[in-house]
Amino acid sequence: MQLADLLKKELVNADIKARTKKAVLAELVDIIIQSGIKLDQEAVVQVLLQREKLGSTGIGQGIAIPHGKINNINDLIVAFGRSHEGVDFESMDGKPAHIFFLLLAPENSAGKHLKALAKISKMLKMDNFRKALLEAKSQDDLYKLIIDQDDACIV
Repeated sequence: MQLADLLKKELVNADIKARTKKAVLAELVDIIIQSGIKLDQEAVVQVLLQREKLGSTGIGQGIAIPHGKINNINDLIVAFGRSHEGVDFESMDGKPAHIFFLLLAPENSAGKHLKALAKISKMLKMDNFRKALLEAKSQDDLYKLIIDQDDACIV
């Protein structure tokens, strides 16, 4: 599985402005909608918040990987966001999240969704990759970093 097949450059936000968990989710869903994918923003945010009630997707080290299953999409959708300020995402380590990978999966899919989560998690375990994501200057730089790391990472 290649993230390049799922993550398009227009789905990368280099400067998340949101200051709350719900607002981050809404901002990430908005960039998906702005790319031309028809979604009900509020319904998708509610699905993501329901998933958060099971346990925060803020995994620590400044990372959150919110995800949920949506009934009106045909394939996995991945969006990326970075917050310079950081957002309280109720992360396991209690620290703010700065790096966000949002995954939306079709209601009836399991395998591809789990493989994408595993790949993103493995990529983000690398300190130098996280640091590069935080220091990247632009959307283009972020996209290139993610795709290059994806190519180097085998799950």
